[in-house]
Amino acid sequence: MWGLFFNCDRVSIRLSAPILITGATGFIGRYLVRRLSAAGDPARVRCLVRSGSDVAELEHLGVELIRGDVTDWEALRAVTQGCQQVVHLANLYSFWEPDPSIYRRVNVEGTRLTAQAAIEAGVELFLHVSTVAIFGRPTEVPFNEASAPGPRRFSEYARTKYEGDLIVEQMAREAALPLAVLYPGSVLGADDPKSSGRYIADVVRRRMPATLFADRVITWVHVNDVAQALERLLDVEDAVGRRYIVGSARMTFHQLNRLIFEASGVRPPRLEVPDWISGLSARLLTAVSDLTGHAPPFGLSADVARTMIGGVQADGSRICRDLGLTYTDVRVAVEEAVAALEDGA
Repeated sequence: MWGLFFNCDRVSIRLSAPILITGATGFIGRYLVRRLSAAGDPARVRCLVRSGSDVAELEHLGVELIRGDVTDWEALRAVTQGCQQVVHLANLYSFWEPDPSIYRRVNVEGTRLTAQAAIEAGVELFLHVSTVAIFGRPTEVPFNEASAPGPRRFSEYARTKYEGDLIVEQMAREAALPLAVLYPGSVLGADDPKSSGRYIADVVRRRMPATLFADRVITWVHVNDVAQALERLLDVEDAVGRRYIVGSARMTFHQLNRLIFEASGVRPPRLEVPDWISGLSARLLTAVSDLTGHAPPFGLSADVARTMIGGVQADGSRICRDLGLTYTDVRVAVEEAVAALEDGA
């Protein structure tokens, strides 16, 4: 279980029935919708979007927008009818929430409901987007698709994403869910509203007083590479049963800071904080946040500290061999992120 494929005929076949995308207004989702819209008839791209989401770009692209979310069973049943493929991107990606139960509602139950709706609709492919964080444990040797997850996962985000993975894998075995899974690394690129994008913004705008977790290794990837990987899986005739890690560069925060400096001219903080101090500070800040309901400063939660100290080393080479994916240098992703910040300043 464990050359580009497109031509005009295959694109028209792929888009003969709608492709449903959950999480289309998210970071990866927006890049995927752009690629699919450029490749075929954008009206065949169906996006489930929450009320209040910024849909201006999606409206401009001409895709089909349907209001609802992955916790609404009736909305999911309606939106999946007639769809040929489902890309399940919707998830709660954060490292602290005032109400932790929301992780389970979205990442576990939302995934269950979306997969069940896909089964009822008779889709040909359910492409589930997971995360390398589900593998959880620190390792000296980069893990790959054959590696066993766990036993430790360092955040509620990773734990609930892993539970969601177990659910769709069980549904694939017992209910014929036509499943394929993608595990992206930490995603970089322009207009990232989440933790990686905020980190780059804080360094460029000189809001970061010190460098934390300087020597810890994280696996990074350009956001457009993740979107391209999804696009290729949608176009592969035998996608069901495939699992791929998508990650191109294993870098420390020292190395990431160097790329930010080269792109922006802004020197990163000279002060480096030892991991044990960062971890202790994160636990204290999280305790205060749990009492006040306000997020920890600089996003330094206990879950962030555990994740960063653990590190994430993953091998994303298999998808290159199987599907011909060519990774973009993460330097380009950092340059694009910095340029977007400067344009929006």
